[in-house]
Amino acid sequence: MRSAPHAVWGSRTPAGGTPHTPWFPQSGLSVVTATMSTMVSMATTSDVPTWVGELDRLAPARDLEVDPRFAAARLLVTVGGTPQGQVTVPLSDGRATAAELALAVAGLPAADTVAVAPSAADPVTVVIATRNRPESLARCLRAVLASDHPALSVIVVDNDPTDELTRDAVAAAGSPRVRYVREPRRGASVGRNRGLAEARTEIVAFTDDDTEVDPAWASRIAGAFATDPALACVSGPVLAARLASPEERAADIALAWNKGFTPRRFTLAEPPADSPIFPFAPGLFGIGANLAVRAAAARAVGGFDEAMGPGTPTHGGEDCEFLVRMILAGHVLGYAPGAYLWHHHRPDQAALRKQMEGYAVGLGSFLAKVALSPQGRSVALRRLPAAVARLRHISDREAGAGDAVPDSGLAERGGRIARGGWAYLQRSREVRRSGGAVPPMLLPPRSALVPAHIRRAAETARVTAEAQAHVGPAAVPAPRPDRTAEPGDGRGAAELARNSAA
Repeated sequence: MRSAPHAVWGSRTPAGGTPHTPWFPQSGLSVVTATMSTMVSMATTSDVPTWVGELDRLAPARDLEVDPRFAAARLLVTVGGTPQGQVTVPLSDGRATAAELALAVAGLPAADTVAVAPSAADPVTVVIATRNRPESLARCLRAVLASDHPALSVIVVDNDPTDELTRDAVAAAGSPRVRYVREPRRGASVGRNRGLAEARTEIVAFTDDDTEVDPAWASRIAGAFATDPALACVSGPVLAARLASPEERAADIALAWNKGFTPRRFTLAEPPADSPIFPFAPGLFGIGANLAVRAAAARAVGGFDEAMGPGTPTHGGEDCEFLVRMILAGHVLGYAPGAYLWHHHRPDQAALRKQMEGYAVGLGSFLAKVALSPQGRSVALRRLPAAVARLRHISDREAGAGDAVPDSGLAERGGRIARGGWAYLQRSREVRRSGGAVPPMLLPPRSALVPAHIRRAAETARVTAEAQAHVGPAAVPAPRPDRTAEPGDGRGAAELARNSAA
């Protein structure tokens, strides 16, 4: 065990240096037997300052001793690095004995029931879209660059920045694997589409600047795709990095981003029994903070809807809409519990209020797009009663997340959802007029609605792949070559010059 501010079985301080998110170096995609109900019941936390860490069942048993202000510890339980579930342990003056930890873990299935799926070294490009958050980005980059993956490249898309601090953070990372791209348009969807267009690998993974990925995250994503060639998209658990403040604990309950530790597979041909509103289930498939795609499949459906998401008047909904569109296009989505990361929830009341309001508006924008799609609407109407029940469940979950959740009644939530629908109507028209990507819910065959810059990127990637076919699959992709303005290129020569200089 390494010496660290918080000693826990088999843990170490993460690359980002955050004391509440230690992890254990691993390799291999985990396929575990812990059920969602087991995970939830074992991880329930009373509203007290809670330390977050990681405990490996194969490491020597030791006492846990942390800052005395923490009254409980939320521990990710792993077996040789493979996540199995989460447990919450009461602390006395910041302490729990090895026997108390063992008793808490005993509620999980035996360690020898945890199977490890293979990881893979197929090249992966990680896209991080960001704006004016250099400190958070620097922490995220340190974690990504600590990856055990041998063929990892990173594209940081700087969306409409007001200064050069993001560029400076990328330079300070000091890694040739990280490339900075300046994007003049604002919005997370714009940034992800730009990264998707710039990527030169078959697998593209997306994360946000307020996360810290596990060192084996990229290898396990590649392993999921290698194990199941039919997969077009993979998501994984998003775990709370800190639970020190009431707002962080409330957000963890209200957002419910961790979908458990059981692998799942989603397809129209095999609807899940536990989701009566499938495929229109917000959050069922995962979220954009932990998402990976086969680039060709993502480009074929038109990428992310640039009228939705953070940085737009709709504030969110873009990841849910994209994943539903992938399902409706006939693709297979997977949930890989081994590909987990840590998310830094909003630590104060004002930030949490803004986030919760934004998600309600984003949900409204998603529902508006479904309603505007003839095919999507016809499918969704048959699920209307179940959808109403689901919305009521989400409202109840938020209301029961604790006093730190901003108080808002059903009428206020409904107003935010309605505002999101109106915002999407307006924003989608603006994006279309400017030549941005607003892909329909269902793409017709041989659609010409895929944005031109994405089609060009896909063709360039194909040509590049053929030219470099002699290079092994673990080769790090070469940087994107500079290019000059092309006739008819909507971005213009000035923008291309800026991007090439970047």
